[in-house]
Amino acid sequence: MFLLNRKWSIISIIIIIPVGFYTKFYSGPASGWVNNSLGGILYVIFWSLVFFLIAPRTSPLKIVTIVFILTGILEFLQIWHPVILESIRSHFLGRVIIGSSFSRSDFFYYFIGAIAAYLVLMFLRRTETKNI
Repeated sequence: MFLLNRKWSIISIIIIIPVGFYTKFYSGPASGWVNNSLGGILYVIFWSLVFFLIAPRTSPLKIVTIVFILTGILEFLQIWHPVILESIRSHFLGRVIIGSSFSRSDFFYYFIGAIAAYLVLMFLRRTETKNI
């Protein structure tokens, strides 16, 4: 029953994963922005959806705030280069998850992602509570 009530959250996650990965390989117009900035927006939306799926009773505002803060912490971790983090970053998935280079401008896109995630979660909450 839980997964049935969360079907739109799961569908959203299934859609955003390949789109997010695609942003890392896109090579058309504005590829620099798509590879870095759009990916940051989608990153926040993805993790917000994951937390919403795990803790559906948590308010969307609390979820996106936590994800935004954790994403910010990860961004600052990109300044630090200990062996363990460099080992993780040496693989594609590690670079995608924890990042590899610090950029202050990323916080703007994380904020945009948080706003978008909040709107998505509010929509999903209304949609999925109607189906219960």
